[in-house]
Amino acid sequence: MATGLPIIPETITVHLGEPDQPAPNVTVPFLDYVLNVASSEIYPTWPEEAIRANMYAQISYALNRIYTEYYRSRGYDFDITNSTRYDQYFVNGRDIFENIQRIGGEVFNDYIRRQGTIEPLFAQYCNGTTVTCNGLSQWGTVSLAEAGYTPYRILQNYYGSNIDIIQNAPVGGATPSAPAEPLRFNSAGGEVRQLQIRLNRISDNYPSIPKIPYPNGIFGFETEEAVKAFQRTFNLTDDGVVGNATWYAIQRIYTAVKRLNSLNSEGLQFNEVSRQFPETLSLGDRNTGVALLQYYLDYLSAYYEAIPPLTVDGIFGESTRNAVYAAQAAFGLPVDGVVGEQTWNAIVDAYYGIVRRIPVSYVEGNTIPFEGTVLRQGSESESVRVLQEYLDYIAGFFPEIPGVTPTGYFGPRTEASVRALQEVVGLPVSGIVNAVTWGAITDLYSDLYIGSRLNEGQYPGSGLGG
Repeated sequence: MATGLPIIPETITVHLGEPDQPAPNVTVPFLDYVLNVASSEIYPTWPEEAIRANMYAQISYALNRIYTEYYRSRGYDFDITNSTRYDQYFVNGRDIFENIQRIGGEVFNDYIRRQGTIEPLFAQYCNGTTVTCNGLSQWGTVSLAEAGYTPYRILQNYYGSNIDIIQNAPVGGATPSAPAEPLRFNSAGGEVRQLQIRLNRISDNYPSIPKIPYPNGIFGFETEEAVKAFQRTFNLTDDGVVGNATWYAIQRIYTAVKRLNSLNSEGLQFNEVSRQFPETLSLGDRNTGVALLQYYLDYLSAYYEAIPPLTVDGIFGESTRNAVYAAQAAFGLPVDGVVGEQTWNAIVDAYYGIVRRIPVSYVEGNTIPFEGTVLRQGSESESVRVLQEYLDYIAGFFPEIPGVTPTGYFGPRTEASVRALQEVVGLPVSGIVNAVTWGAITDLYSDLYIGSRLNEGQYPGSGLGG
């Protein structure tokens, strides 16, 4: 996956067929791709508000594919397909409608993002007539536009209220996250350190992979042994060299194990969680009440084996209903998949029964969600103390990040540490800790801490290199 804030790529490579179908690839300017998809999927006679809403969704969908390297991390040499079974409809060489040309030139570097997250929203959609889905209805946008909805309100109707439209994102050359040259023994640098941190995190779930004692960015004997063990575990050539295949396999497995151990939702801040029963919730609903329900259920999934984890998107789809079924069965309630007040209270009570035992204080190895209060120089609280504990631990692995003394007061040294970390992880350097920066700090802290934890059989050898 890419790191840092998304940029609008200069070009995008499209596979003219299904992923495994033999078909040519074409590389076109990203703006041309956006115009082509819009001209292929929607009608130029629609209200402009509907056209803009659809184009925001189309752009965000494509950018998500690029930012997450969805296809390239699976060994393909393209960014997206033109198969509507998988992606968006692209007709190579087609004519572009005049008004779509104009609108596209204005919005091609805008995209949708869930509040508190970085990546472009995977903005699923369908035509809403012959095909329906848990995302935007293309024909439905027409009715909403005719009812006076703005493009933003149209998008909120389908994706929930906790979205932003990021405007005028920078345009640049989008480069794959894989290193330009394979990483091997004696390689050094930031890419090696990222590799080491991810392998250590993966090894906590796959104990056959030995720990790398110190992720210092130097590819030594221990790193080589960890790479070989990873390659054997996942049926790759165990040569200890990290080329594209191994790099992207590590990315896929890293993403998977992070999800298995996540207690925090995506896109919902902790302070947005409320006990109040919103209204009866059922299949097809789209609102903040659904998002809260998903937050609770996702958190409980870590403690109740029968409850599956969820993505918090505010859309009550089949996966949410299945989680409700599981929760109702676990709590001895009628299993109907509908969240009335009795089901809501049972889920909320179970959630708070767990959360009450988690103090807002630093506990080694644990992370807590962002509380909703932006921290900056002059702040003084227990949350600042927890932040400083995280930063000081991370500084032990990153010499460019200055350590801090956990005092609970956010002074100049804490700001310098935050700024250095923001630069390392590719965030805007502000020295201010909002939800995105807090998430990046706790994410990195968790990776480093869990990655350094030794399981049986993972004791490193005596080599000098990392």
